Amino acid sequence: MGGQRRDRGVMVTVVRPLPTASVPRASQVRQLGPNWYASVMGTAILGSAGVALPAHSAALREVFAGAWALSLIMLVALLAARTVHWTRHGDQARAHLLDPAVAPFYGCLSMALLAVGGGALTAGRDLIGTGTAVVLDAVLFTAGTAVGLAAAVAVPYLMAVRHRVEPAQATPVWLLPLVAPMVSAALGPLLVPYLPAGQPRGTLLLACLAMFGLSLLAILLMLPLVFARLISSTPLPLALTPTLFLVLGPLGQSTTAVSKIADVAPGVVPAPYDRGLGVFAVLYGVPVMGFALMWLALATAHVVRARRQGMGFAMTWWAFTFPVGTCVTGAMALARHTGLAVYDGLAVGLYAVLAAAWLAAAAGTVRGLLSGELLAAPRPAFVALPSATGRTRSGAGR
Repeated sequence: MGGQRRDRGVMVTVVRPLPTASVPRASQVRQLGPNWYASVMGTAILGSAGVALPAHSAALREVFAGAWALSLIMLVALLAARTVHWTRHGDQARAHLLDPAVAPFYGCLSMALLAVGGGALTAGRDLIGTGTAVVLDAVLFTAGTAVGLAAAVAVPYLMAVRHRVEPAQATPVWLLPLVAPMVSAALGPLLVPYLPAGQPRGTLLLACLAMFGLSLLAILLMLPLVFARLISSTPLPLALTPTLFLVLGPLGQSTTAVSKIADVAPGVVPAPYDRGLGVFAVLYGVPVMGFALMWLALATAHVVRARRQGMGFAMTWWAFTFPVGTCVTGAMALARHTGLAVYDGLAVGLYAVLAAAWLAAAAGTVRGLLSGELLAAPRPAFVALPSATGRTRSGAGR
């Protein structure tokens, strides 16, 4: 249960979860942060990336549709729970916004809305019908884009004026609110054919291109901080090591975005810009996908090291899913534009990684929910350290 103990004036706080029976339901909702939307993102892309693969059976298509349906149910449940969180635990919700470790996860809300909406037109269309899928995607795309653009401005603003952060604290989590507009750029073109020809289609397509640009430039400003911290400082804490996979998100998603924009450009934007977008999709996507594979190897090496040092399950394991899924769709986009079978094979291999990662993250989440550990309120326990350390440390025991 924890207690307080002093030894020669030095005190250390160690956080432990309450036993399951001691955690009230209200306390469980109180601990529900915006990071939980990552589970919706990872589940939604399991379906949408699956239907993008070069070949799959009717049975597999039903599996992909089922994954999308599960993500829709998860989204509705989380939106309801987070509404309760804001209405009954507003102090905690406001504290999350002012916490530099939690605030960036508000980008996950945007991406969860967008991923489920885009999945309706890919994996879910056979299940709910094209008309319903278009309406659902339009609603979720509009809401997700609005939230994403707001987060892309508000979170960096809070980091500048309210949060107290240093370059040595940089983590890939900082990228989350900046990636959200890139997800809009990648999924918006799905709606273009369903708009009236002329101004509406052209406006949405160029808006997607603009969001691609604003997200890419913002990420190019932030990513060097993450890489510099990784090289010049100590490795990330064990529980945060999976977040290195988040860097794959903007890489795979931007490759997908330029390809999707190029796919619907003919007849929407005038020549020669439509053909130019197709050329740009290849010239941009090939080197970026190469860097993504290099980062995948680097991140995997860090995760293997962390696992050997005792890294256990945490909600950060969901970082293994959505970013890898964007690389699947990016590889398939390059396969279409280049005609090279090697990208088909790459997409299949990456999807196998995605499926394995989803199973691991989903199993850990279910176990954590059943045991109550994931939503348990932390309790402080105190452990003494020799006074020679001259410092006070705190750590999470979950």
